Amino acid sequence: MKRIAMICTISFLILISIFCTNSVYASNNNEIITEETKSELVEIKDNELKSIEDYRNAYASNTYGAVAYILNKVRIYSIPFCFLGIAISAIYEYVLGIRHMETRDKGFNAMIAIVTIFVICQVLPLIFAIVVKGFRG
Repeated sequence: MKRIAMICTISFLILISIFCTNSVYASNNNEIITEETKSELVEIKDNELKSIEDYRNAYASNTYGAVAYILNKVRIYSIPFCFLGIAISAIYEYVLGIRHMETRDKGFNAMIAIVTIFVICQVLPLIFAIVVKGFRG
């Protein structure tokens, strides 16, 4: 009985989501991106290209410069994702894990994995810089 109710609920939600979606077509009549926004996007693109070029000049190689740029972006963007993951795993461990021991263990193991990934993402650019600049000559 529960399976039938679950299947009916899921199929109802799928049908509602199909019928409630709107199609959006691109047209030239309405300018969504203004000239100010276009100039900001061009400025952001130029700044990023200049940053990549600075990394390439600092490492004296296109490959090493591109890898250093990517590792720097990973280092920056890993901070909010890891904090979000730590918060979710803390909810699993301390809130949902009060009643179920396997949920508590799942939250604890997820927190350890996320902290490990966070440390790796923060230390990897430093190790890369030391190895490439120090030992490459």
